[in-house]
Amino acid sequence: MPVAIITGASKGLGRALAEALAVRGWDLVLDARGAEALKEAAESASGHGTRVEALPGDVTDAGHRAALVAAARRLGGVDLLVSNASALGAEPLVRLAELPLEGLRRALEVNVVAALGLVREALPLLRRSPAGAVVAVSSDAAAEAYGTWGGYGASKAALDQLAAVLGVEEPGLRVWAVDPGDMATDLYAAAVPDDTDPRPEPAAVAPAFLRLLDERPASGRYAAPALLEQR
Repeated sequence: MPVAIITGASKGLGRALAEALAVRGWDLVLDARGAEALKEAAESASGHGTRVEALPGDVTDAGHRAALVAAARRLGGVDLLVSNASALGAEPLVRLAELPLEGLRRALEVNVVAALGLVREALPLLRRSPAGAVVAVSSDAAAEAYGTWGGYGASKAALDQLAAVLGVEEPGLRVWAVDPGDMATDLYAAAVPDDTDPRPEPAAVAPAFLRLLDERPASGRYAAPALLEQR
């Protein structure tokens, strides 16, 4: 069975992707900081008959990243790495003039540094996979100038660039930066608590990621709404 590591997998898009992959028979290594919510997500995914390892921890911890890859190795390797764990930098979001620098550092550490650290840890196993792939969950804030989204957007723009360069440096892999579009998630609610407009559930967005796995287009940046429209 193929093996995926998914960070930020206790809820939202990470949990939806875990569920969708489990239905397809993938074995999973799941990460999140909240142990109880992660346990629930793992139990749900394992209900599809796949092997699931749930490791609560912080992706900024090098030891935790090593443990995630070690767990995947025990399951057979790493065929897919999804960097989904994210930090906003401030909750709710604020203008750059008010953004705490510690918050910006946290966003960069989680969204960029930890993502690269986990790729580096997993790279030997990804290279051995006949269909090795890396997914960096991005945002439209990485490409558009939205007020109050500056710190988060800057971190996602940096993640996009890392993914683009990794795709060039590792031609044997597929490296996709994916903008999932607006979703009804706790992260969005924390970012903009006053916004009550209806948004798609993460489970409705997961098929866009599955399409990438099925069709394996060239490494690059993709938008989930466009992928869903083309189905």
